[in-house]
Amino acid sequence: MAVATDQAATAGRADHAQRRQAMIVGWLLLALAAFVALVFGLDSDGNAIFRLSRPNDPLALPNLVVPAAAYSYIVAAVLAFLGVRQLVRGGSRWTSLALGIGFLLVVTAFLAWAAAGKSGFSLTGMLQATLVRAVPIALGGLAGVLSERVAVINIAIEGMLLAGAFTGALMGSLLGGWGGVIAAIGIGGLFGFILAALVVTYRVDQIIAGVVINIFVLGLTSYVSSQVFSEVRALNNAPVFRAIHIPVLSDLPVVGPVFFQQNIFVYGALIMVAVATYYLFYTRTGLRARSVGEHPRAADTLGINVYRTRYINVTLAGMVAGFGGAWFTLGSVGRFDEGMTGGRGFIGLAAMIFGRWHPVGALAAALVFGFADSLQQKLAILRTPIPSEFLAMAPYLATMVLVAGIIGKARPPAADGQPYVKE
Repeated sequence: MAVATDQAATAGRADHAQRRQAMIVGWLLLALAAFVALVFGLDSDGNAIFRLSRPNDPLALPNLVVPAAAYSYIVAAVLAFLGVRQLVRGGSRWTSLALGIGFLLVVTAFLAWAAAGKSGFSLTGMLQATLVRAVPIALGGLAGVLSERVAVINIAIEGMLLAGAFTGALMGSLLGGWGGVIAAIGIGGLFGFILAALVVTYRVDQIIAGVVINIFVLGLTSYVSSQVFSEVRALNNAPVFRAIHIPVLSDLPVVGPVFFQQNIFVYGALIMVAVATYYLFYTRTGLRARSVGEHPRAADTLGINVYRTRYINVTLAGMVAGFGGAWFTLGSVGRFDEGMTGGRGFIGLAAMIFGRWHPVGALAAALVFGFADSLQQKLAILRTPIPSEFLAMAPYLATMVLVAGIIGKARPPAADGQPYVKE
């Protein structure tokens, strides 16, 4: 009888929390509806022209012309409908979906407002930039997934990215692009192994170990950059990988430039996400790795070597992060600058949480952050009245919104962050 009562109380609390979340989302959607109508609707003047093709595209699509004011009012009406539906049907399982649709509509209305009356906005170019800018975040998130699936919190992703960027620039200048990539992967793997040794063998606090690696890499790279690279510029002049056009597919409108006219880092990130997903969820080794993250003692009882599994996965995570760090130098500017990762490792951790510790989810979240990053670049070109400082905050604001838990709580692996001592 007591068990049934406790279960009923637990179910009641869960239902109350779900209804409360639905009410919050409902009022938020109504507030967004009012904002879109009063700000974007009243302030929009003329049509927003979105270019779907570039002048040299073999298959050109006509421009997408949107009446900015009318579209803003339509978006406001849809947002109001979604908000009222959430208030009336509180507790619906579609709360997160309604919020996602709402934010997507607000972004489209914002783009229409920003592009209204301008010569044209390259939608294809922004989507292409979104995928490119999502690469280091996606790889950082993937490194976090590989680590935390075996219950090791990897705060050191930022340092691994920075080490990969530094090594990629240095060795790329000496050995060429591929030499830089291989060296960046190697140094990332080395720091992954060091992290595994600290937290698995010596059972150092995982947060402290990660912070130590971040501080060490930041200090070392800053010193070498200021003392050596400034004097010997030939050591900081690496080649940049050019985009590889996939035959036939790269000629497709919109899809071609976005997915099939990218460099090796974009293709590598997509391949790594696919391989990691298959490894973690469709192989026996991946099942064992996940069991180590959920219940290491039970895994050990079944004959799984918990220590070795954690060493392997954290080292692999470091290699992935090292490859992601090489993007900053070999895939972007060809030189190293102090602190050039700009917190992308921490944003990668946020993408991992938002993606619910799944490689594909982390990639999807990284695309959100990449979109925010590319958006502030494009809006600066359109000369919107928004100050440039606020535009530069866009990726970090997106991080704060998602981590704040608006879309619901995500459950990490049960043993995440807990050291394991073999009996």
